[in-house]
Amino acid sequence: MIQPERARSLLLRAQRHLSLGQLAEARSAAAAAEQSAGDDAQILDAVGTLFSRANDHGRALQAYERAVRLAPNDPRFLFNRATVRRFVGALAEAEADYDRVIALDPTDCEAYRNRADLRTQTLERNHTAELEALLAQGVREWHAQVQLRFALAKEYEDLGAYAQSFEHLQRGARLRREHLRYDVAVDVATVDWLIEAFPAAVHCEKAALHRGQDGAGDSPIFIVGLPRSGSTLVDRILSSHSAITSAGELNCFALAVVEAASRQLGTERPSRRELVAQSARLDFASLGRDYLARARAAGATGARFTDKMPLNHLYCGLIHRALPRSRIIHVSRAPMAACYAIYKTLFDSGYPYSYDLEELGRYYIAYHRLMQHWRATLPGTICDVSYEALIADPRAETRRLLEFCELGWDEACLEFHRNPAPTTTASAAQVRKPLYRTSVELWRHYRVQLQPLSRQLAEAGIPEAST
Repeated sequence: MIQPERARSLLLRAQRHLSLGQLAEARSAAAAAEQSAGDDAQILDAVGTLFSRANDHGRALQAYERAVRLAPNDPRFLFNRATVRRFVGALAEAEADYDRVIALDPTDCEAYRNRADLRTQTLERNHTAELEALLAQGVREWHAQVQLRFALAKEYEDLGAYAQSFEHLQRGARLRREHLRYDVAVDVATVDWLIEAFPAAVHCEKAALHRGQDGAGDSPIFIVGLPRSGSTLVDRILSSHSAITSAGELNCFALAVVEAASRQLGTERPSRRELVAQSARLDFASLGRDYLARARAAGATGARFTDKMPLNHLYCGLIHRALPRSRIIHVSRAPMAACYAIYKTLFDSGYPYSYDLEELGRYYIAYHRLMQHWRATLPGTICDVSYEALIADPRAETRRLLEFCELGWDEACLEFHRNPAPTTTASAAQVRKPLYRTSVELWRHYRVQLQPLSRQLAEAGIPEAST
């Protein structure tokens, strides 16, 4: 029955469920809204957005396709369909959608940037002239100029025009940084507080006390590190195994820690330092159960699932205490390669340190120090995986990963690019391809521009090629 008002009410209910992390309930309400939507393209578009946010991209795509059929010249619906097509690997179709969006609304600069990321641009097929012309006309909104400059940086790099690429990248990153409120000193200090709160003796003794008490029998696999360091690749390899599913990037562990620590402190807004100190005094078995409940509500299925939230590298000590049977895989790249890959990425949200090379260097040094601390205080707990080693010998490294996870060999892991599961990360297009080596040494084309960063890392005892 067509009932637009009921559909809107159901959409509000779905949004409330989403805000509470209740994905199954959100999907159910979105499905009911879709049944009542009739031929209302706007409601169908909203249904698609809810399904996408609830990690049901197949249903999202169906809703968006209905909306586009009803309103084929509405660029908003085409843009949303393109986004989900990118997630599910329909890259050529996504590019066609972005082309149509740009034809209908030439001011949609995010469409230009997303389109640039879908494939390797060639001399015969690229958009640099179109993008340069747009900038030459003058772009008033700063965020639109940022999108265009990152798009040009990507396309010029594909074409081997490295000087032009870095010029646009640097200007876009500076402009993005100007509009962020962020102090890297707080992130650097957080590492000091974590090392202080979780010294070696406390780690090992407390973890032993709670071994085997994460009673549900689940042993999640945490994939941690910095963004753009290969975590999505490792996630796709592992989740191609018949015994592993991917839960994507979950914020469940951080939320569980903050809620538990805040409750014990008796305040809703403790300082970060207070949270870190209190986190060392939590009921760790309870924390593990809370994480698992949140992960299940967020869509994690199966006894073995991956959680590839990069920022969980902050919580390695807590993860080991709360979930002793879990596995922690730390993915890294050579420092300069890692930093450049981060710097050239325009993130939808998060990672505010990534738009200034000096701040990026300070953050990397702190991250490097923290991972050294976790390795020293949690011996045998963390499996370090080098992106470069994985690219050089995928079979041997994949076998090592599976052995660490106590799983037998599955040939499908080497065919990860055939994995049909959606991915929403910045690597959505790259993981649809077989392994390639072109990005390993890409940063060296910018050795002159990146020299201050290289010197900053070297002064901290981090050579260019270490991992």
